[in-house]
Amino acid sequence: MSSSKPRRARRVIARIALVLAGLVVAGVVGILIWSQVGVMAAEPAPLAAVEAEPGIVLTDEGAGIVLAPADGESTTGLVFIPGAKVEPAAYAAKLAGLVDAGITVVITRPTLNLAFFDLRPLDAFTGLAPDVETWMVGGHSLGGVRACQLAGDADALVLFASYCATDLSASGLPVLSLAGSEDGLSTPAKIATARDLLPADAELVELAGASHASFGDYGPQAGDGSPTISDAEMTAELTARIEAFAETLRR
Repeated sequence: MSSSKPRRARRVIARIALVLAGLVVAGVVGILIWSQVGVMAAEPAPLAAVEAEPGIVLTDEGAGIVLAPADGESTTGLVFIPGAKVEPAAYAAKLAGLVDAGITVVITRPTLNLAFFDLRPLDAFTGLAPDVETWMVGGHSLGGVRACQLAGDADALVLFASYCATDLSASGLPVLSLAGSEDGLSTPAKIATARDLLPADAELVELAGASHASFGDYGPQAGDGSPTISDAEMTAELTARIEAFAETLRR
């Protein structure tokens, strides 16, 4: 009779292990499905305009989309990390003005469409444009949080409607933080609350009329505010602010 107790205990343990394994598998499958549902696609017209631009060479390298000047003259680059479940190509049009200014842009393709699942180092993306010498890293929303984690390997950080969860206050890193006055998600107030995680000389700019979705071309986003700035004005603002910031890195 006594030998039946160990056997019963082993059966109970086996059942528990089976249930736990099932829960893990279910959780993984759930995450995989969730990461693919509700992905915000790039609006076709802005993307088509970039693809038709003779001064820009757009290349899909798998790990990311590279936007480079057609004349090959570029020594400064930006690795840009998309927001959660936003198609990378949705940012091409808003960043195209930088390419016209001689800045190569690499828009990453995050693992499972979520930046916090992407554990690749910065050089996995800078390696896509090996001739670029000076690299900024940046990102929109959740992508900016990931950019902060990679900033130690970059020459500068640019936040697009985002803020750091990593303390960079003592890093000495040049930082440009761009917020939208009408952003209902990464609100200017939330960005200001995380200000102490950035270096004291970080430049914080609030773009009048910009919403959270104004930083890309993927349509309206739940919980966001209503923008009062046009797409053309937003592109011009982003280009001017980041071009001026990049110029300070060349001095």
